[in-house]
Amino acid sequence: MGRTTYKTAPKGGLYTRLSVDDGITDRESNSITSQKQMLMQYAQYHGIEVVETYVDDGWSGTNFVEVR
Repeated sequence: MGRTTYKTAPKGGLYTRLSVDDGITDRESNSITSQKQMLMQYAQYHGIEVVETYVDDGWSGTNFVEVR
C-alpha cells in the first residue's frame, strides 16, 4: 500500500483508550503512550495532519458501562 498524495493534507484526530492491563494510575498509562506513538507515525506516513488527540485514560472497555 503506497502513500496517497493530496493537494492539502487531510486532517484527523487521534483517539486513545486505557488498556485493562495497565490499570488506573495517576500518570498517563503505558498503553496510551504507545498508542499515541503508533498513531502519530501512521498519520505522518500517510500525510494526515493531526488536529486533536482524545485520551480516555482511566476508562477501559471493561468499566465504561459503569459510568454511563
